[in-house]
Amino acid sequence: MTTHHHPLKAVTLTHVRYRRGDQLGHFLAWVSLVPVFISLGGFISHFIFRRELQGMFFALGLLISQLINEIIKTTVQEARPETCAMLEMCDSHGWPSSHCQYMFFFAVYSSLLTCKGINGIWKVRTRSAALFLHWSMAVLTMYSRVYLGYHTVAQVFAGAGLGTFLGGVWFWLVNSKICCYFPLIEESSFGRYFYVKDTSHISDVLKFEYDNARAARKSMAARKAMASKSSID
Repeated sequence: MTTHHHPLKAVTLTHVRYRRGDQLGHFLAWVSLVPVFISLGGFISHFIFRRELQGMFFALGLLISQLINEIIKTTVQEARPETCAMLEMCDSHGWPSSHCQYMFFFAVYSSLLTCKGINGIWKVRTRSAALFLHWSMAVLTMYSRVYLGYHTVAQVFAGAGLGTFLGGVWFWLVNSKICCYFPLIEESSFGRYFYVKDTSHISDVLKFEYDNARAARKSMAARKAMASKSSID
């Protein structure tokens, strides 16, 4: 029986390579996976436990950004650097870098949320730390893609520029045009079934939820105590 050998292709979701013994490369390989952690760990967990409309539209914007990236890559078809052969990545295109586009979109949108206090989580004294975290991870991701040989400098800068532009445009669109429909989404059958909510109008979400959780617990304890006293009487 004749066996046909077809070329194998790896799933590139976590397919990040670095030179053995290169500690910086090892660190940057993990940095390259930050978009995966944000998508799978951050936004999926956010939907399961929070179900905030602001977070949902943030994630939707990232998906649209990545779709635009794929369209551009398919259209331009610019090759990756020569190191792609060693990395087994020559069958995919390099311009613009999707990792950089993702991270700079994320950094811009997160920074605008933080500066305007829309997410209601970061207090004024901790906003600088939040901004530093967003942008340091974006810059490190950009550096890692060049250092590890996945992209040229031009490709990462193209991704960073496009991500910055799309992140700003999407933030303006969501918070100037779409946000007026948030109450309608909350009251829709979808919103009621999945307990979708919008807390962007609350200045301090953590304190609001903390105070309400304590008040609910005290109210429940009072009702139990009253019920217990009534049964004894």
